[in-house]
Amino acid sequence: MTQPGAPDLPGYVHVYSGKVRDLYAPTLPDGEPDPDRLLLVASDRLSAFDQILDTPIPDKGRVLTQLSLWWFDQLADLVPNHVISTDVPDAVEGRAVLVRRLDMVPVECVARAYLTGGGLGEYRASGHVSGVALPDGLVDGSRLSEPIFTPSTKAPQGQHDQPMPYADVVAEIGPDRAAEARDLTIAILARGNEIAAGRGILIADTKVEFGIDGDGGIMLADEVLTPDSSRFWPADQWHPGRPQPSYDKQFVRDWLLTESGWDKNSGDAPPSLPDHIVEQTRDRYVEAYARLTGASL
Repeated sequence: MTQPGAPDLPGYVHVYSGKVRDLYAPTLPDGEPDPDRLLLVASDRLSAFDQILDTPIPDKGRVLTQLSLWWFDQLADLVPNHVISTDVPDAVEGRAVLVRRLDMVPVECVARAYLTGGGLGEYRASGHVSGVALPDGLVDGSRLSEPIFTPSTKAPQGQHDQPMPYADVVAEIGPDRAAEARDLTIAILARGNEIAAGRGILIADTKVEFGIDGDGGIMLADEVLTPDSSRFWPADQWHPGRPQPSYDKQFVRDWLLTESGWDKNSGDAPPSLPDHIVEQTRDRYVEAYARLTGASL
């Protein structure tokens, strides 16, 4: 499947388009796709509620790529990653990386340091999040006593991921791999918060992707600790008991639910984003990048 706007890249064959990323394989001298490498291109597309919006966010792909590369360096002592090179075609410079092909772990690996979003809804209904029991009295934005692993299923595009108890992860990928994925996911969020705290940002939760290389080793893949995969909150505005201001796409979700007139359960496509929402969303992504890395885009 090719998403609108996926570029045509000479020397590469299109493999797949997801909600945000386009995958290409370099072509070998005989014209066949390279079986070992992929070009991972981050687009400016934005998804919300498992739907791709028809309004792109300028520079979003660059933020996701450059911030992931920065975090890969910060996490290198915890887990290796899939990046081979940033030498990519000019048409996608700054928003693409050449990576190893991996056998992807079929679980959405999620860790939470604060309670909000879907985890909050699950907690309110059952007192649990992905099978993890939490104490009574928590509210939106509560800091957890320690980060927890709250995995979910990897649903096909357009469908919703579902919370997944740890026992199901063990059944899916085995006890050793499940423990490795759990411990690494929690460690990545903890390291992220150690670093982000000094830059005035709280990372409420994050989703990471792992793959297995040809030698059976686990690798960090896709993106990591970006505004698409994580919730970033300004530390000086954190106040439990209400939704938190954010640097991520929660801003768009809130507009869709409260101001746009769109009903996410209607079956209708989300509306186009007005210019001021596009601009403010871009500003949030760029500010998160600048505050974390200390660099300009």
